[in-house]
Amino acid sequence: MRIHFVGIGGIGVSALVQYFISIGHEVSGSDLVSSEITEALEKKGVKIFHGKHKRENIKKDISLVIFSPAVRKENPELKEARRRKILIQSYPQALGELTKKYFTIAVSGSHGKSTTTAMISLILIKAGFDPTVILGTKLKEFGDSNFRIGDSPESSIFNLKSKILVIEADEHFASFLNYWPRIIVLTNIEREHLDFYKNLKNILKTYKEYVSHLKKDGTLVFNKDCGNVCEVAKKIKNKIFYSIKQKEAKKLKKILKIPGRFNIVNALAALSVARVLKIPDNISFKALSEYKGAWRRFEIIKIRLTDNLEPRTCTLISDYAHHPTKVRVTLKAAREKFKNKKIWLVFQPHQYQRTYYLFEDFVKVLKNAPVDNLIVTDIFDVAGREEKIIKNKVSSEKLVRAINDKKTLYIPTIVKTFSYLKKNLKGGEVIIIMGAGDICKLVGLFAK
Repeated sequence: MRIHFVGIGGIGVSALVQYFISIGHEVSGSDLVSSEITEALEKKGVKIFHGKHKRENIKKDISLVIFSPAVRKENPELKEARRRKILIQSYPQALGELTKKYFTIAVSGSHGKSTTTAMISLILIKAGFDPTVILGTKLKEFGDSNFRIGDSPESSIFNLKSKILVIEADEHFASFLNYWPRIIVLTNIEREHLDFYKNLKNILKTYKEYVSHLKKDGTLVFNKDCGNVCEVAKKIKNKIFYSIKQKEAKKLKKILKIPGRFNIVNALAALSVARVLKIPDNISFKALSEYKGAWRRFEIIKIRLTDNLEPRTCTLISDYAHHPTKVRVTLKAAREKFKNKKIWLVFQPHQYQRTYYLFEDFVKVLKNAPVDNLIVTDIFDVAGREEKIIKNKVSSEKLVRAINDKKTLYIPTIVKTFSYLKKNLKGGEVIIIMGAGDICKLVGLFAK
């Protein structure tokens, strides 16, 4: 079967692409821009059309079109697929079909999904399971991939150890309502994606509908320390909780390679899932102690600058944080790890709507950030998700003016930020490059 993906460069979508390749389907796709992700898919033989979406990209032999939730309904490729009466599914709908075939473990919440999903997957592998994993980041243990194929549901020896699917279940656009897991992990719930939900009340209502998808023998694993999660968990009968107050938290703090209280909490969630599956604790602790961290999740990179100035060494931290809470806890972890180092933060706000709705929260977090210097770049414009009326109301310049302190500087572009840092870094500093957009290109400039 030939499958075409519209918006193939998304981190979740690209993992599903690899799933279909691994079970023998031919895949093509389109995306507005080339990226590290699309380049990796092209190396696997995927034909990708870059630039403006065109109806001509829908070839005659295509049987299924899958589109990213960020793609608008009037997209010419979708219109052409509808005209030809080709089966069309959104990414969540397509992934939802897989959740019905497998024993699915779905990790949900405002923060910590990728790390918790990775930790669960590595525990399962260490315990002799053969999970299929669809992840929102890349793992070194998966060969720098966001996907791992396990055994097929059609296999004659398919059993519990091989029929597990581990996924991140994203709440944006209520995507997770398409999924039917046997285990749901709820990490935390905050005001997020307010362009879609508008308020916390609607967020909680949607989460409650989602957890109702659990079957009678399903289990909810939830974070007892989050009041909003506890509210959602109220009416679920078969549930277990985890808490930072557990005695295991101290042991995890000692053995984890990745810093931060929030990662201890993520590890407690993974440990709880392992216990549901009757995996011995010694296996879980071993797997967690070996976890190296994920792409753009407090990813530490040593760099050596060799320009016209004296050669000097610095430490880069590439991090995906883009919500005020995650920014705050990540910076706290960085300051704890690098107590006496001078820290620069380069922050790229992600999406005009998020910046607008959470503006005061961002101001508070960035104003009080435990860093020595702060650079704010232009807001990353998420194609297909931005409203013009909102874009006119908010900007990085306004954010910097509201922060209003001497350590904060507005530099619009990544290239100009790179030039500024090269001129001003003395050596020995820690540079945190933070955001969910293309700010990671700054890491690439340093790497060169």
